[in-house]
Amino acid sequence: MSATPLLSIRHLLQEYRAGHRTPATVLADIRDRAARHEADNIWIHLLTEAQTAPWLEALAGQDPATLPLYGIPFAIKDNIDLAGIPTTAGCPAFSYTPEDSAFVVERLIAAGAVPVGKTNLDEFAMGSSTENSAYGPTRNPWDTNTVPGGSSGGSAAVVAAGSALGAFGSDTGGSIRQPASLTGTVGAKPTYGLVSRYGLIAFASSLDQIGPIARTVPDAAVLLEAVA
Repeated sequence: MSATPLLSIRHLLQEYRAGHRTPATVLADIRDRAARHEADNIWIHLLTEAQTAPWLEALAGQDPATLPLYGIPFAIKDNIDLAGIPTTAGCPAFSYTPEDSAFVVERLIAAGAVPVGKTNLDEFAMGSSTENSAYGPTRNPWDTNTVPGGSSGGSAAVVAAGSALGAFGSDTGGSIRQPASLTGTVGAKPTYGLVSRYGLIAFASSLDQIGPIARTVPDAAVLLEAVA
């Protein structure tokens, strides 16, 4: 872990506003943390410095007090689109590169948040352990001999490992809530229709919902508020 741990969205925003940290230094911490968990198969695609540079440049002239998620690093399950980055749903043969980001991603970026990568999942979100992925089984950061749940296990594990302050997954029959319970994080499945599903690979459209996973209840609430 870094010398200054990531505690919560609220605490990090306070540090930004006080000038104690910058989004660039936080992203450097994120990459360091991700490297320590490389063997745990949490990430499918961790964004490079060059890929995150445009978002950091856009924040450079902004007042941290004017954006509710200024510089907050977030991850997304790899069945949710991020423009220019392959979406695989855990299956390389299915991979495509979208031209547009999912609605939730656009809302988060508009609020000042910075995407840091795409997380592992049970292939096509069909599973409950994140063991069924072509990218290898995701391990629980608290005990790598155990699973993080699924199918949004990568999104839960990335928050538990401190490699993002928030992540988004999809929940059809427990795929956010169950991995949150197995990793000591907070997950919420929104009420149907509260959050747009645009840019999400469908599993069962009448049940699928995109929702947040975070370290605390207030963090999950502020993430949900940003995308609802």
